[in-house]
Amino acid sequence: MVNNADFIALKQIVKQHGLLEKQPWFYVGVVALKLGMFALSMAVLFTVDSFWAQVANALFLGFVLAQLGFTSHAACHRQCFHQRWQNDLVGIVLGNLLLGISRDWWTYKHNVHHAHPNHDGMDPDLDVPVVAFTVEQALSRRGVERLVVMWQAWAFFPLLTFQGYALRDVSLRYILDGKARQGRLEGLLLAVNLAWTFALPIMALGLWGGLGFALLSQAVFGVYLGSVFAPNHKGMLVVTDDMPIDFLRLQVLTARNVRAHALTDFWYGGLNYQIEHHLFPSVPMHRLRELSVLVKAFCAQRDVAYYETSMVQSYREILSYLHEIGGVLRRPAQASESPGA
Repeated sequence: MVNNADFIALKQIVKQHGLLEKQPWFYVGVVALKLGMFALSMAVLFTVDSFWAQVANALFLGFVLAQLGFTSHAACHRQCFHQRWQNDLVGIVLGNLLLGISRDWWTYKHNVHHAHPNHDGMDPDLDVPVVAFTVEQALSRRGVERLVVMWQAWAFFPLLTFQGYALRDVSLRYILDGKARQGRLEGLLLAVNLAWTFALPIMALGLWGGLGFALLSQAVFGVYLGSVFAPNHKGMLVVTDDMPIDFLRLQVLTARNVRAHALTDFWYGGLNYQIEHHLFPSVPMHRLRELSVLVKAFCAQRDVAYYETSMVQSYREILSYLHEIGGVLRRPAQASESPGA
């Protein structure tokens, strides 16, 4: 039986430092700031008559949408407020209405990921048809998916431009399958999101200008969001069913931190502290740096490998890992060994 004594001891230390306490007023400010940024983008959309200004505004809106995603993610983890309904309200307004992502689907999928990070066959974040994270996954791909996986390191960031549409698709199917607690409300808000995403830019800029604005902002949203989540686990330890591992080591060894810096902390929405976030997902984002000092020292005492690197190096490692996995399909002798080949 796996012994979780180390995590229990660490949790006591974290509690003593008050890091598990809610910080509602901090999140009131965060939500107000990001909604203000969204309102600014909409104001520029309807008041500025300049092609290049609207190109810049589309880029800005994509950035704002991803930032709203980080706050919606925090609400789904119950980070923001003491009352469940308050967190749910933030999650459904930011997620369904502004991003087109089902709050219930995201919460369910993400909680499964937290319980089984990088566990092949159990972590939903490893189940991506056009990307392979293990040799076995690569060898199982067929058709177009197989071709994409073969060159997945080159295709990875271009594929992220479609992330916003993929999230809408799985959210809608989740709701239509009757799995969402408030399916009608979530479905209505997704419909409103799809309407404003395209209708408002078309109203302001005309058909082609509006479509271009919507597509560009959604592409930036997908790339930014995906690029923040990608360094978290890709290329780290992949867990299998026959691997006994306690909770502390499961969360630490499967995650990668991006080194702390004021700019990095803002750019990643606190998710650069991925190890700490996975150990204590309810800790408010602005207290994760303080938490990281405690976790790093604790891991050093227990001889647990704690990994962090720079932003640039994290992407080098991810792309190198994806290229290596895809390489099995670029070597005909190995590719022919795939199941059913």
